Amino acid sequence: MRNDLYQHYHPDEKPFIDKSDEWLMKAAHEHQVKRTDFLDPRQAFILSSLANRYDGVQVVYNGGYPEAERKRALIMPEYRDPELEGAGVSLLSITSDDSRFAELDHGDFLGAILGLGIKRDKLGDIHPGEAACHCLIASEIADYIHLNLRQVHRVHVYTELLPLDQLQTVRTELDEMTFTVASMRLDAILGDVYKLSRAKAQQPIQAGHCKLNWKVEENPSRELQEGDIVSLKGFGRFKILAVEGASKKGRIRVKAGKFR
Repeated sequence: MRNDLYQHYHPDEKPFIDKSDEWLMKAAHEHQVKRTDFLDPRQAFILSSLANRYDGVQVVYNGGYPEAERKRALIMPEYRDPELEGAGVSLLSITSDDSRFAELDHGDFLGAILGLGIKRDKLGDIHPGEAACHCLIASEIADYIHLNLRQVHRVHVYTELLPLDQLQTVRTELDEMTFTVASMRLDAILGDVYKLSRAKAQQPIQAGHCKLNWKVEENPSRELQEGDIVSLKGFGRFKILAVEGASKKGRIRVKAGKFR
């Protein structure tokens, strides 16, 4: 019975739990091999946790490079060699001779690819640089994107499929800010980062539009800690960089960074 699994996870995660458990069961009992779409760190954590319930099954992750945030998983019997299966990850390079290209950001490239009818699950990490943007994508849709992506935010672009060893990663840049709060409550921090009142910060949290470390968090009073990553639908995401000592008035000094 899977009901004993659900109690450890958010209700929104039940469909993924069901799929993951089915993949693992088929690998264990029917010797099947499954390559997933790209998983975020929370999904990878759930899959790995469920895999511990099965004997004779291995789960191997690959996002195109070791430090990838989003990765595909190979679920297979332990006797299978993952090297023979392939990662199913391709590298798409996007360039342009338009000077405006350097001003494009992660959201512009993501939006342009999704605009082709591609699902987010088929896309891995995206590295926008001044001269080129390197995107990790599912190999099965690589040719389609290569042939059809011609514009990113009104900038004409060119595409090329490259070997993975030519990947040029871009360090994530954060817009840092420092503020003080009475407590480390999620709604309080969210309000300061996105300039929202406490009431307006609570609404999207309670509606399930906020994720803490890639997990849906509906409790506005949830205490945040240094290193936590919070995302709010329609606003982006930020990271708690430092939590410093309380001021003379008892307020906590927080340093946060918004992802560009």
